[in-house]
Amino acid sequence: MRDRVRVVVQGRGRRGRRAGLARLLWVGAEAITTVGVVVALLVVHQVWWTNRQAVAAAREQVQVLEDRWRDSGAAAEAGDGAGPEGVAEGGSSPVVEGGSSGAGAGAGAGPGPGRSAPPAAKPAPPQQQRPQQPQPPPAREEAYAVLRVPSLGLTVPVAQGVDKRAVLDKGYAGHYPGTAQPGAAGNFALAGHRNTHGEPFRYINRLRAGDRLLVDVRGRRYTYVVDKVLSETTERDTGVIAPVPRSTVRPDAGYAEPGSYITLTTCTPEYTSKYRLVVWGTLAS
Repeated sequence: MRDRVRVVVQGRGRRGRRAGLARLLWVGAEAITTVGVVVALLVVHQVWWTNRQAVAAAREQVQVLEDRWRDSGAAAEAGDGAGPEGVAEGGSSPVVEGGSSGAGAGAGAGPGPGRSAPPAAKPAPPQQQRPQQPQPPPAREEAYAVLRVPSLGLTVPVAQGVDKRAVLDKGYAGHYPGTAQPGAAGNFALAGHRNTHGEPFRYINRLRAGDRLLVDVRGRRYTYVVDKVLSETTERDTGVIAPVPRSTVRPDAGYAEPGSYITLTTCTPEYTSKYRLVVWGTLAS
């Protein structure tokens, strides 16, 4: 009787381990790919989609404000025979430069039956833009003004407050509470996103001395002129939005005399929030 010979095949355990390792690597690669796709989608949403949403909402809000001012101007014209003069740049709402009333109130209204025409009055000289008396602040997070920067092609609504979700993420410029209102003595200070959510202040680093900053409020226009730029300061540099703006980090940057100022602040460098970029302007006289 022949002895049975048992043949042992080597390598099955090694191949099994290799197959298990290959499956593990495959699963890991799939997981990494999935995470990469999710991250890419989040980046697209944050950088592109939030911009589309915020820009569309901001444009709609500007139109709402302009329609409201136009309707108010029409109501005033129906009541006294004339409305405020001037037209907002980029819109159809009536705008009075510097908040002064129209010089020709009542013009175009002829005499009534049996009444003689009054003697022609000499046209009043155009009123210069002056700081207005402080007005009560608008309701919290309410959009109440429009900022226009012709050199950047920028038109953005201004809302009361700088809350991130309720104001800035909507693509608005936010008015720092406690700072002056447009046209008033003091510092009308604004904040805005530089990247994502409409990024209205993305290119304010391109502003140069002499560029105009137009602020429309209730049919009145206030013209500021860019004067100084502080390219970098800390986020805690509250001096830049003081009534007389002056950096507490760089005391050589800012102003020493009271006046009517505008301040634009945003994050820098781009896609970070490490520092702040500041643009200052003064009310045109």
